Amino acid sequence: MDSGRVRAEGLRFGYPGREVLCGVDLDVAAGELVALIGLNGCGKSTLLRLCAGLLRPRSGTVRIDGADVGRLSRRATARRVALLHQSAPPVPGMTVRQLVRQGRYAARGPLGMLRDADDAVCARAMADMGVTSWAERPVDALSGGERQRVRLAMALAQDTRVLLLDEPTTYLDLRHQLEVMEMVVRLREERGLTVVMVLHDLGHAARYADRIVALRDGLVVADGTPGAVVTPRLLADALGVSGRVGIDPVGGWPVCYPDHPLRSEHSVLKNDNHFH
Repeated sequence: MDSGRVRAEGLRFGYPGREVLCGVDLDVAAGELVALIGLNGCGKSTLLRLCAGLLRPRSGTVRIDGADVGRLSRRATARRVALLHQSAPPVPGMTVRQLVRQGRYAARGPLGMLRDADDAVCARAMADMGVTSWAERPVDALSGGERQRVRLAMALAQDTRVLLLDEPTTYLDLRHQLEVMEMVVRLREERGLTVVMVLHDLGHAARYADRIVALRDGLVVADGTPGAVVTPRLLADALGVSGRVGIDPVGGWPVCYPDHPLRSEHSVLKNDNHFH
């Protein structure tokens, strides 16, 4: 079996009075980069948390390399899959080195990750993200882009084959958004990672992902390559906007031209042709 495969089947999850996921299937091949898109509240982050074993579904299963996440301990799951949350509360005085070590909990335990000497995995993670020279700097003194690189290094320090990223470009300016996206693509290729990321920017998803999975109201409404699924209908169905879709003349990926919000999130455009 390929190491790094993620398979979710029939996932249902909700809170009292609110259904979040209504029977979601997701099959991500080893080494694939998949982008999850959709409006706020559609279940994207919940799906990541279920795949990371941080939530338990009401029904359905998540398997990582064939192992049922629901039957594994949190620590055992953390050896298989790393989740980078949207944001994390700052810890005053924590250095870059100390934060990256937090990623070693699953492998080394609560005491082992606080040892003075970095292990080879932490050293490689910091080197891969270009943050080795910042090791003794306080994390709360870093810029947003720098902090995100350090948080990615912490996720890499878990040393898993599956990396889940929840809106990794949020709060970053355009330059740092592109920097983070290119780092993720590079790391995926160099380390052979399986990556599933939640993105708000459909343009980034269309450019960098192998597949786009769109959620609406707790259901998958589109799943396919960017060229196949990024259409005016997707803009309407999944994002609630009217717009056009063209093709980048250099890279060949779809480019979106949003025009205006639709009155209803459930509106569907009749014209599903590409705009050229």
